[in-house]
Amino acid sequence: MGEASTVTFLITRQDDPDTAPYAEEFKLPYRPNMNVISALMEIRRNPVNSKGEKTTPISWDMNCLEEVCGACSMVINGKPRQSCTALVDQLEQPIRLEPMRTFPVVRDLQVDRTRMFDSLKKVKAWIPIDGTYDLGPGPRMPEKKRQWAYELSKCMTCGVCLEACPNVNSKSDFMGPAPLSQVRLFNAHPTGAMNKSDRLEEIMGDGGLANCGNSQNCVQSCPKGIPLTTSIAALNRDTTFEAFKSFFGSDSV
Repeated sequence: MGEASTVTFLITRQDDPDTAPYAEEFKLPYRPNMNVISALMEIRRNPVNSKGEKTTPISWDMNCLEEVCGACSMVINGKPRQSCTALVDQLEQPIRLEPMRTFPVVRDLQVDRTRMFDSLKKVKAWIPIDGTYDLGPGPRMPEKKRQWAYELSKCMTCGVCLEACPNVNSKSDFMGPAPLSQVRLFNAHPTGAMNKSDRLEEIMGDGGLANCGNSQNCVQSCPKGIPLTTSIAALNRDTTFEAFKSFFGSDSV
């Protein structure tokens, strides 16, 4: 950034899901340590573009502002990432902000990530228990395994891995890396393992593992460094075993 006095943003905007996108440029006074979110807040406070024209405030999602919730995902200078941790000083100008195109655009940089959440429902990314009475303490997970599982549990459903994956698009039913990794996480849990076969059956069908092209984009783009491709490789092994078990019968394997 050096001694630059202004920061230029070129933002892709869209008034609603049915209108065409368009670009609008904004210039802001430079401040050290500014991130993309603070810049968007400044534009929202005073929505005037670089031509001096009054315009509508930018629409985007955000929540925690510390790379935990995953809500503020967008494409910044061509790469999907979290806007709360994208520092202006480290970005080439003009800084180009676009919505993730894997998901339907709601407005401007705000997208509808229902596709991803529906996939998590499909694979039962939870541990079902009967909450009507106290079941007592569940089985303990060994500490070494718990630490391993913690790395997978860092997923914040930001959608960045789906945006980076070339196999997740409007012409494909592929659920993407994040839901698949959650299958591995919940199947590894002592209680979650009770539904292991159900989860594996779901990812063996349309939109599951067979749709992965192993491009490795997901693991390179994940802001939490989750070993997504390792999870997919492990699930390939698990589903192969599950297929044999289903074919021959559980008593034969």
